[in-house]
Amino acid sequence: MAALIKTSNPALSAKTFQNHLAASGEAMTLQGTINKTGLLLFCAFAAAAWTWHLALTQPASLPAWLWGGTLGGLAFALVTVFKKTWAPATAPLYALCEGLALGGLSAVLNQTYHGIALEALEATLGVTVIMLMLYTSGKLRATPKFTMGVVAATGGIFIVYMIDMALGFFHAGVPLLNSSGPLGIGISVVIVIVAALNLILDFGFIETGVHAGAAKYMEWYGAFGIMVTLVWMYIEILRLLAKLNQR
Repeated sequence: MAALIKTSNPALSAKTFQNHLAASGEAMTLQGTINKTGLLLFCAFAAAAWTWHLALTQPASLPAWLWGGTLGGLAFALVTVFKKTWAPATAPLYALCEGLALGGLSAVLNQTYHGIALEALEATLGVTVIMLMLYTSGKLRATPKFTMGVVAATGGIFIVYMIDMALGFFHAGVPLLNSSGPLGIGISVVIVIVAALNLILDFGFIETGVHAGAAKYMEWYGAFGIMVTLVWMYIEILRLLAKLNQR
């Protein structure tokens, strides 16, 4: 297990599959993980449709659902990371909460920039398909150097976001991160690329877990890890499109 590929996705760290091998019974499979990822996406889409509907019919109630989904998603994500055996229950709950949050966020932005939500969804799907094709063709693999670069970039982005969040309490922020100027747009493009590259690490890591004979419930955990990356990438694409529309 020492040879497991590291990933910058916090839900799929280097020791994810340690102590989670299938001692008996069914083991984790790639097809099973794909199926469960599909189920989580369905949960997220269903919840997003609900908050989108609320934005049209009961806009006053939208903030509560949006923030409830955001905080709930964070809570269930933390529980899933620390209690992987609970993933069959907590991963769908995470997807539902994130769907509520993303549906509300998308509806608000779509009212300002008509069509932005569909564009972000299509872009996220397209990037995901491209990353999967690059991975399955062998053109992009999670080599040590590749992994180190993505981990470093993701860590740097996380630090910048934490600084921006802290400055937000003082009604300030990181200027370039929130700017719609050329540099601000360039930064968003870089962040979207880094988010997309995380998918390569996730694909490789899940494949390694399958080969290692991880326990069956780790299919849910693997699907959860993919969802974490997809949610991040969708939000970053929304941010990028919003900046482009501001110009």
